[in-house]
Amino acid sequence: MLVNLTDMCAIAEQNNMAIAQFDTPSLEALRAALDAAEELGYPVMIAHAEGHEPYVPLDVIGPTMVNLAEKSSAMVCVHLDHCENLSYMRRALEMGFNGAMFDGSYLPYEKNVEMSQYASQMCAEFDAGLECELGSMGSREAGVRPEGGTAEESGAIYTDPEQASDFISSTGLDALACSFGTVHGLYKGEPHLNYDVLTEIRKKNKVPLVMHGGSGVSDEDYAKSINAGIRKINYYTYGVVRAGEAARGIIDSSAGKPVYWHDMTMAAYNALYTDFKKTIEAFANGAKPVA
Repeated sequence: MLVNLTDMCAIAEQNNMAIAQFDTPSLEALRAALDAAEELGYPVMIAHAEGHEPYVPLDVIGPTMVNLAEKSSAMVCVHLDHCENLSYMRRALEMGFNGAMFDGSYLPYEKNVEMSQYASQMCAEFDAGLECELGSMGSREAGVRPEGGTAEESGAIYTDPEQASDFISSTGLDALACSFGTVHGLYKGEPHLNYDVLTEIRKKNKVPLVMHGGSGVSDEDYAKSINAGIRKINYYTYGVVRAGEAARGIIDSSAGKPVYWHDMTMAAYNALYTDFKKTIEAFANGAKPVA
């Protein structure tokens, strides 16, 4: 069933948990996310990032995401991830997405506020929740970027709690993506998270907070982040790496025999399904199933 971003965050707030968001630029990832959520009984968010347009167009994967989410027994938010163009956002909302992230973190602050306000008005027309980002993880999700690193190496700019208060009140957002030490992609070392950023923002505002770059973080750090106010965690890279490894295993074990594509896709699905179940349970932070 469809549940919008705002209500998803309310569920997470009430249960002191984080909702898992999985980007799903393939049918295998989409099925794995929904099947894992249905089996475990937790809400889930499936997302299409604007930066994944070259892998699968929104017009192809979007309607499939909405259709399967409507039929699912789990509570599902269909979310647009890291959108930089409002026209792209409108297309997603018109096809039934009920959550969207406008990413203006690469813009000057005033322009980020202005464009986020437009996004807020647009989401309100469709009863969809809005997520925005303040601060920088040192690389644009939709742009050309080096893979991985650490927050320090990538030139991350932590979210300023004082500025966050103004940003939240000025934009009318429903969830705030914060920069506090995570990065997109694969980590070269151990993440070093600054929980003071989260606690200071939450002292001033009770808005749900979002962790991007959630792959590669330890279960202990997930728990600390959730207890400090994180209510949604984006997880993608490490899951698709494991799917790739599973597909490579099919090739390596073929010993010169034909390699069938459907065997590779099933191996990828199984790897994603197993990984997504572990992820959902970690993000639940001890909360009982709520679906």
